[in-house]
Amino acid sequence: MRGFEKNKKIFNLLSEAVSEGILVINQDRIIIATNHRTNEMFGYEDSNINGENLNLLIPDSFHKVHNEYVESFNKSSGQRRMAHGRTLYGKRKNGEQFPIEVGLNPFSLDGESYVMALIIDVTLKKEQERQIKELNIQLQHKVEARTNELKQTIAKLTEEIKLRKVAESKIKSALQKERELNHLKTEFLSLVSHEFKTPLSGILTSATLVGKYKGENQQDKREKHLNTIIGGVHHLTGILKDFLSLERLEKGKEVYRYTKFSLSKVVNEVVYNANMQLKDGQNIIYPDNIDEVEIIQDERILSLVLTNLLHNAIKYSPEDTDIDIKVELKADEIVFHIIDQGIGIPEESKKHIFKRYFRAENALLIQGSGIGLNIVKAHLENIGGVVSFKSTPGKGTVFSVVLPLGIIND
Repeated sequence: MRGFEKNKKIFNLLSEAVSEGILVINQDRIIIATNHRTNEMFGYEDSNINGENLNLLIPDSFHKVHNEYVESFNKSSGQRRMAHGRTLYGKRKNGEQFPIEVGLNPFSLDGESYVMALIIDVTLKKEQERQIKELNIQLQHKVEARTNELKQTIAKLTEEIKLRKVAESKIKSALQKERELNHLKTEFLSLVSHEFKTPLSGILTSATLVGKYKGENQQDKREKHLNTIIGGVHHLTGILKDFLSLERLEKGKEVYRYTKFSLSKVVNEVVYNANMQLKDGQNIIYPDNIDEVEIIQDERILSLVLTNLLHNAIKYSPEDTDIDIKVELKADEIVFHIIDQGIGIPEESKKHIFKRYFRAENALLIQGSGIGLNIVKAHLENIGGVVSFKSTPGKGTVFSVVLPLGIIND
């Protein structure tokens, strides 16, 4: 539980950004974290339920069957919806029972096991289903009644059937979209939990070990762990920047600022930060034709694009390989090529590579969020740029970025 407390600020930051209830319990079924929506849903806005047993939120008559659901979940483990196909009920502070849907996501942190639950109040959904059922019964009765008067009512009956099909189609479509959205949110929470767990564990381990190397002759070991900490922090910062950038893009709040700046300054900063991520024997080949070049473009977006593509090249390339940055200067545009000798992109994955959260099959075991390329493409399209790639599995990938601009050579 101490391990989770260390990361509670990150949990609070992410959990309060979603509209569903989020609740985390430990292996003893003790509540260790909730977001505001959970407290509001169960009527505990004015009190803290952390430290309470999960039975506090479950009707007494459901304790036994709920325990059976939990035992079944623990045996099968894995991310899934709890008691799928059955109706679950929660208990509010005032004793009122209400229907809920629960998605469960197990995870481990610092050797301790937890379960994150995504809770949705489906009172309105159940009422809609009841209304739909009643509507179907009523319509069926109308059909049976009108059969005896077929000649007089055939036109009206046909129209009613058409309306019924349209209504059912709209409702089914809405329910399907709701299920897809809930699934996407569950995947997102699972992704965030996984993406933060690995670097945080590395930072914690290195921070613990660095204090043990106190001798002057152990400076190289101290620097190794300090670089691990710095790299982990850069990685976490990059993830947060990606999520914030994604949010601004979705809300249409992204503002682009075009200024004149030194191209070599931006490339130097990107390469310097990327060096923290290099594997043993990897080397970044710096472009040799950008000194004394100034361009007019959005400096922040150019840095974001190059950083994302360069980090991908490092991440998906083996040790002892070169990553080449090439720049083509033209009258009204500039072209960047990031060339690696990595695992490449499978043919069947190429058409999906810029989709949000997509990860190619040969990259599933490598850490990544699946949103970087989606953000890069969206930003470039907004400022009139283009991103493309060529890739051969097992031999490497070339990502190319074309940007319109004004170039000033001093």
